[in-house]
Amino acid sequence: MDQLWNALTLSRLQFAVTTLFHMLWPLLSIGLSLWLVVLEAAWLRTRNEIYFRHARYWTTPFLLSFGIGVASGLPLEFQFGTNWAGFSQVAGEFFGNILGFEAAMAFMLEAAFLGIMIFGRRRVSPRMHFFATCMVALGASLSAFWIMDASAWMQTPAGVEVIAGRGQVRSYWQAVFNPSWWYSFTHMWAACVLASLFFVAGISAWYIRRGRDRGFFLVSFKVALVGALVVAPLQVYLGDESGRGVTRYQPAKTAAMEAHWHTNPPGQGADWKLLAWPNKADQRNDWELAVPDALSLIATRSRTGTVQGLTDFPPEDRPPIAITFWSFRLMVAIGMFMVVLALWSAWRWRRGRLAPGLLQEQRRFWTCWVWSIPLGFLAADLGWIVREVGRQPWVIYGLQRTSDGVSVLQAGPTAASLIGYTLVYALLLGVFIVFLVRFVRKGPDLSSPIVPPSKEVR
Repeated sequence: MDQLWNALTLSRLQFAVTTLFHMLWPLLSIGLSLWLVVLEAAWLRTRNEIYFRHARYWTTPFLLSFGIGVASGLPLEFQFGTNWAGFSQVAGEFFGNILGFEAAMAFMLEAAFLGIMIFGRRRVSPRMHFFATCMVALGASLSAFWIMDASAWMQTPAGVEVIAGRGQVRSYWQAVFNPSWWYSFTHMWAACVLASLFFVAGISAWYIRRGRDRGFFLVSFKVALVGALVVAPLQVYLGDESGRGVTRYQPAKTAAMEAHWHTNPPGQGADWKLLAWPNKADQRNDWELAVPDALSLIATRSRTGTVQGLTDFPPEDRPPIAITFWSFRLMVAIGMFMVVLALWSAWRWRRGRLAPGLLQEQRRFWTCWVWSIPLGFLAADLGWIVREVGRQPWVIYGLQRTSDGVSVLQAGPTAASLIGYTLVYALLLGVFIVFLVRFVRKGPDLSSPIVPPSKEVR
């Protein structure tokens, strides 16, 4: 039992490390692929060469993120067989198909048109190149859909029946379109877009702050800011919808996210803990800063709506509380900061503070945007921690416990593979940082000839 527990803990930690690292790169590649579509469309419509040069400039970080995403994602699929044989036995019939759909329907579409997008600039017509860029973005978003659909099924399983220890699909429609698929996908997709917009705006702010190519990067900053003004509030709405779905289908996770120990009596609202220090042993919070009735209002749209507390569930069915509570709080805080930063920037723009002659006077403003570059990625990782840790002790919610899904492994080899993955991923991160720094320091190419969008390649 101790050996199994050690293997279970190490396997969970290994999957957490690989997932949290891998998801950073699809976040960026999905968002940047859509960013490239916008730039290509603007180039074709306006024939303004600045959009062409921006499209060419931002292709490089997209390729970096795409390459590292592919390399870091491969171990995830292998782990289902090596570390999670019990899970694969129950979920394999459905889960394997979904991963196959992602590879054949999404990744192959993205990879097929990627060559045209990279090498076809002067070999195909501008419209064909734009079409290839759209297909790359579509493939990236489809990949996000299938991966999030598989994750959503683990959160709210449907359409699968377990017979003699093996899962058998009874309805693919119910399994694919399970109760949480839509808010799982849309919330993550918006996170990809928002993180990438802040990445673009932050790098643009770095150039403006240093006085390099200010006119060029003021364009990308303003376009990214317009996008953030739309996506950031939308993400707040989608996050709220996701939270309501969790309250409905995973009430124990909601109770852990909110450090809500006791179900509120009928006619009384549940308080929302802005901050708290959960005490698992005493089943209470040692201290808390709470807003009366706010949790009921948020979760049920009623000031007296019932929200189940942790004590309604057996101790063995309760998620880890502290990490879920604080990860959720940090994620929300980052999201609200991003909304405020976007609105503040729009206000400054409206007051004329982003005029070319005033840019050098606002170093603190641009510094704030530079430091915001990693926030979207950090928020996404924190959200994933809430999503996965909050599901515990289930690997398939209500259907299979995590302890039953792990392979029979020895702790030594599992620890060795964990260390190996961590070192390789640290190396990949270092490679990305080195190449990105070199790329940013080099700056954009503003002098080479371009192919006008009116020219058709025969």
